[in-house]
Amino acid sequence: MLPTGKRLGVGSELNVEDFGRVVLGHELGEGGMGIVYRGWLYYDPRGRFAGREPHPVAIKVLHPLLRGRDRAQKMFRREAEALRRLAHPNVVHFFALTEDQGHLALVMELVHGEPLSSIIARAVAARPSPYAPCIPFLLAWHYFAQLLGALAAVHELGILHRDVKPANVLVRPDGVVKLTDFGIARIPTADMSATGGLAPGTGAYMSPEAVRGEPQDARSDLYSAAIVLYEMLTGRTPFDRPERSELMVRAAQLDEAAEPVTALVPSAPAVLDVLMARALAKTAALRPSNAIELGEAFRSALDLPETAGWQAQQEFAALARTVSGLELPAVPETQPDLAPADLAPPPEPIAPADPAAERAEELRRDVVNAFTTQPIRQP
Repeated sequence: MLPTGKRLGVGSELNVEDFGRVVLGHELGEGGMGIVYRGWLYYDPRGRFAGREPHPVAIKVLHPLLRGRDRAQKMFRREAEALRRLAHPNVVHFFALTEDQGHLALVMELVHGEPLSSIIARAVAARPSPYAPCIPFLLAWHYFAQLLGALAAVHELGILHRDVKPANVLVRPDGVVKLTDFGIARIPTADMSATGGLAPGTGAYMSPEAVRGEPQDARSDLYSAAIVLYEMLTGRTPFDRPERSELMVRAAQLDEAAEPVTALVPSAPAVLDVLMARALAKTAALRPSNAIELGEAFRSALDLPETAGWQAQQEFAALARTVSGLELPAVPETQPDLAPADLAPPPEPIAPADPAAERAEELRRDVVNAFTTQPIRQP
């Protein structure tokens, strides 16, 4: 078991194998999975990245509750490696995973942007009419298509985000979305007492199965993503109310139907209510089976064109497993610890000359170009 160790602070350094070292700055945030710091990555002058200039990064240090959990650490490592190889343009980039001085940490891209939650709040305050959506349909699709593209690719690897919400969707000034704060290391079910007996997550965005602490699959993330779209259009989440406690919100996720979108946005097409009811079905089997299916349903309902960016997202998702060279098994949290052989080191990534890898690189550029060149103005 790794020692708990003292809390890291400004100026703390961690060695990063094959890269160099990171120097920590101030804390950016803290959650159930760990603490995120701003920092700088300094490359080893004798390493393979010698000559590269230092640059800002984000460092996520694993929560102390997870340090002694061998299976959690192994899954943390494998999933982080898969995401690093995937390098999806709408997923925050993972540079490396490091273990130093008793601390397990992820070194990630530092995204210069603002959370979608701030954009929604600003849009609610500036809403021109109670009949219009808070964020116009085209702009909401601009954000939603990128979120779904990211989820489609990671789901192909068997990875779940587990905490999809606007605060974890960062929007750069150029309009490109970055999904961050993956729950790749989660508090084991046996340790839920440390969180007051509640399953980790934010009640307003949790699927019914997540509230109950049951095994989840991609449809759980899609339920949360649908709530993000609901909030972009209506200005609020379906089950949260000022007078409701966290427990009451979670209870509503289990047995309360969401108010129709058209009741809050009269200009919305009626078919949107039908699609949202399906996306927010209490039973996972009744929801769309994957992110592309969910996106196509809403794109058609809003009569939006199939852009080059959305086409690239679909093709990238289809190539995800090939590009990463790894497919992670969807392991229920209640399953006993896996044997070491089941968590063997992943295979080497595809060589740059591989046609699939070359096509994936083209698609990365296509996605970024498509979503930065659209003449869409943020609220």
